[in-house]
Amino acid sequence: MIASGNGQRTPPDHPAQLQVPWHSLEPGEVCARLETGAGGLDHAEAARRLARFGPNELTAAKPLSPWPVFFRQFKNVLIVILFIASLLSAFLGHAVEALTIAVIVIFAALLGFVQEYRAERALEALRRMAAPDAAVLRGGDEATVPARDLVPGDLLLLRPGDRVAADVRLTEAFNLQLDEAALTGESLPVDKGGGAVFSPETPLGERSNMAHAGTVVSYGRGAGVVVATAMQTEFGSIARMISGIETGRTPLQENLDRVGNLLARAALIAVAVIVAGGLLRGEPFVGMLLFGIALGVAAVPEALPAVVTISLALGVQRMVKRHALMRRLAAVETLGSTTVICSDKTGTLTRDEMTVRSLYCAGAWYDVSGAGYAPEGEFYLQGNVVPPSAALAELLRVGVLACDARVVWDEPSGRWSAQGDPTEAALVVAAAKAGLSQAELAARCPRRDEIPFSSERKRMTTLHGEGPVLVACAKGAPEVILSACAAELTGEGERPLDEASKARISEVAREMAAGALRVLAVARKRGTDRAGAETGMTLLGLVGMIDPPRPEARAAIGICREAGIRPVMITGDHPVTAAAVARELGLLGEGRVVTGAELEAMDDPALEREVADIRVYARVSPAHKLRVVAALQKNGEVVAMTGDGVNDAPALKKADIGIAMGITGTAVSKEAAAMILTDDNFASIVAAVEEGRAIFDNIKKFLMYLLSSNIGEIGLMMGAMLAGLPLPLGAVQILYVNLATDGLPALALAVDPADPGLMRRPPRDPSRGIFDRFVVTLILVSGAWSALVNLALFAWARASGRSDAEAMTVTFVSLVLIQFFNAYNFRSDRDSAFRRPFANRWLNRAVLWEICLLLVVVYLPVLHRPFGTFSLTPLDWGFIILASGSIVPVLELTKWQARRRGAACI
Repeated sequence: MIASGNGQRTPPDHPAQLQVPWHSLEPGEVCARLETGAGGLDHAEAARRLARFGPNELTAAKPLSPWPVFFRQFKNVLIVILFIASLLSAFLGHAVEALTIAVIVIFAALLGFVQEYRAERALEALRRMAAPDAAVLRGGDEATVPARDLVPGDLLLLRPGDRVAADVRLTEAFNLQLDEAALTGESLPVDKGGGAVFSPETPLGERSNMAHAGTVVSYGRGAGVVVATAMQTEFGSIARMISGIETGRTPLQENLDRVGNLLARAALIAVAVIVAGGLLRGEPFVGMLLFGIALGVAAVPEALPAVVTISLALGVQRMVKRHALMRRLAAVETLGSTTVICSDKTGTLTRDEMTVRSLYCAGAWYDVSGAGYAPEGEFYLQGNVVPPSAALAELLRVGVLACDARVVWDEPSGRWSAQGDPTEAALVVAAAKAGLSQAELAARCPRRDEIPFSSERKRMTTLHGEGPVLVACAKGAPEVILSACAAELTGEGERPLDEASKARISEVAREMAAGALRVLAVARKRGTDRAGAETGMTLLGLVGMIDPPRPEARAAIGICREAGIRPVMITGDHPVTAAAVARELGLLGEGRVVTGAELEAMDDPALEREVADIRVYARVSPAHKLRVVAALQKNGEVVAMTGDGVNDAPALKKADIGIAMGITGTAVSKEAAAMILTDDNFASIVAAVEEGRAIFDNIKKFLMYLLSSNIGEIGLMMGAMLAGLPLPLGAVQILYVNLATDGLPALALAVDPADPGLMRRPPRDPSRGIFDRFVVTLILVSGAWSALVNLALFAWARASGRSDAEAMTVTFVSLVLIQFFNAYNFRSDRDSAFRRPFANRWLNRAVLWEICLLLVVVYLPVLHRPFGTFSLTPLDWGFIILASGSIVPVLELTKWQARRRGAACI
């Protein structure tokens, strides 16, 4: 129980508790209200509070149950009607037909269930983003617990590199700085302290005695009392607002709805006409009822939305392997239409791992190879590999001693990672490349004191014991360190630092900075104390570092250009750094670099005019992204936008494809985005666009195949009625054809390999639907030819003296085979079926399996009665294969004529 403001005891999850302005209370009062002390909660109390508050998670996903997915397969009205008809048929004595129909329908439902359940399981990963661990005091002892187990009253310990797991009222802070960019948009780390008390109305960004969930400890250390978890945190309140924003339907969804409704009406009218015609000719009522329902189930694309969802989900599973998680399936369509990708720089186009590239020491320039935090690389002097000189080793030794960061091997990810400030981590790695171990240096020269870094001082100084001597080690801004130095280290030893030498070193620092390097100066002083540590120092040299571009990003940008997609960089970094990285990646070209200040000076019409020529936006805040997106969309662009912070959420929602960072991104940005990158890599965005194009192509292939098959079936029945012929197929045969063709072969088209030239096409115009003039022509030609050939085959079989049942078997087999041929024909609406004809191994297996089943249905005597089949002769097979195979040259000729006219769909 917790004391409320009126002195009464209220449960800790009482609504009054959630509105307490914790930043306006003294630490002692906070601890009293939350009934916690210097040793934190004991384990039993923490467990009780966890049961009351629930886990510390922004969203609690409902566990996926297979039963709703299974029963969803039976929501279709026609399926329900078919079951009723099956029961009616059994009641009237047609037990075999009734049982066969029921088995086929159940099998179709199971097929849909398996595919849809797999898709749901793939998407479940989005709802189970693992929470990090947190260091707390429990019962007076430090313990590491999953962040989801934090409760109000816990004492949370904060160290460099930690992501704050809950809202915390700080009780102590030692040089504590937090990166709050994800929450407030503040680009620089914010100083924190536990002693101050603020008024309840103090803005969020000015509450320096609070640490909020999702922010990151960039420097120092601290501790505090957890005052809010889960949806009661500041992140949680923003998440609730954003989660209420509805997203519109995509053109694909609307297009499919229109097509599905149109085809359903047309098919049902045709079925009604066929059934009425049969009854007028004296066909039995029950037989025509079953036949009409079966034909309706086969002809009406009732499963169109579900099958498209399955196709999207299968594609999404492939995208997961390429480090892209789609939160909304239908948004995959938009990926294929993307014309502009607005990408963050740090971590997306670059490695987000500061790396030392240049060193200036004892009058010599050194280059350093290697990138990132892996301690692997060489030192180069004038292009030649050299061992570190004594002066260079001293520079690196002192630089490491003045660092708090560590570089460790992360076993789960299989890579080196930094704990603490990335700039310091770069120094540690550079020293490791020279054979200097941070742990050994710290053991030989233990730290005795420190003068911490601050934004005003722009330097950090640590004091170390070297035997009886105290040595000061300093690193910081070159101009600040230079002003504190009276000597410099050369190859011959120390010498006085005169004004000319200072000017020379300052010029070197400017050259480094002009090359987009972040520059630090390193100095030391032997035999000193804290008071005199930062005067009369000896300059050891300059260190130039950069967050290097990802090697795969340059190749991805080249692919973008081939695909007609314009990459744009949006960063909070300095324009010189941004331009240098953009130039190295091949992104800048002839484009412009615009700063946030320049962006502020433009009104919206001016930005819309200029936006086509801008390739880099530097020193911008997350709020500027929204204006950039709107301006691009005004110009008719389809925009993909990356973001990782809470303030990025509006731009992610506004963009046609919002892309959140899976590693550095906040839960709120992930909620706002349509796609999440699991590796924060620009190359993964391009890979996702390629997959999006491939998925859209495969949906089109599937729909062309499905609709041409339905038109062929309806056309066959209508043709037979108009020609005065008996019905060429029975109800069970119709259902079997529907299952055989709309089942495995159709789903195999959903995983068809991508066209090798896919990323050399321009983006698809989103205003164009799937069914352009040529695609419709191809569907109609295929359906008409199928109906004509099968009707002719049925008439020939009857005319050759075969019984109606045998003629129906010939037609049944021919209809199945002609649709198998079509599965290969519709692997492309542009290219010949003979171009990589068997590249889709799943289609090959599906067709082979279905042919085996077809042979069983035709030749197994026990199945002759339920399926109305007879064993066929080799001559029958010859005519059937010749007739069904005729669809190939017909569609090849249609495609060839379209290519000649340049009308092939892009």
